[in-house]
Amino acid sequence: MPDDDYLESLEGSYYVQGRDFVDAGIVSSEIKKSLKEKGMPEDIIRKVAVITFEAEINIISYAEQGTIQMFIRPDAITIEANDVGPGIADIELALQEGYSTADESIREMGFGAGMGLSNIKKFSDVFELTSEIGKGTRLKSVVKLNGQ
Repeated sequence: MPDDDYLESLEGSYYVQGRDFVDAGIVSSEIKKSLKEKGMPEDIIRKVAVITFEAEINIISYAEQGTIQMFIRPDAITIEANDVGPGIADIELALQEGYSTADESIREMGFGAGMGLSNIKKFSDVFELTSEIGKGTRLKSVVKLNGQ
């Protein structure tokens, strides 16, 4: 049997519908609530909340649909966001603060400022982003617990 430190438990899997701005923020709120109930430290909850909110808004804004999953290990929380959508043509460019491909309708709602991916990266201890044009994007973010 593997050491418990290497076991990840899936704590939540959430479906996100593209262009559903009415429900924007529900997934990140559920994840935040779950972490509070588990007694996670406030700084960890804040980091995970920012990461999941930004990932959720990106799926809603740019993809047809997607999922956000949260895994908890004794040493870290991992967030994985996968979407079905157009993909990201230039990941380096997309990671620059202020760069956005949001259309006017998204900007009018207060989204699309070009801070989503850079905020996710900033609050992640480990950040991985891959994308395939015409297929979608995969994001993996790890927040380490207890400074490990």
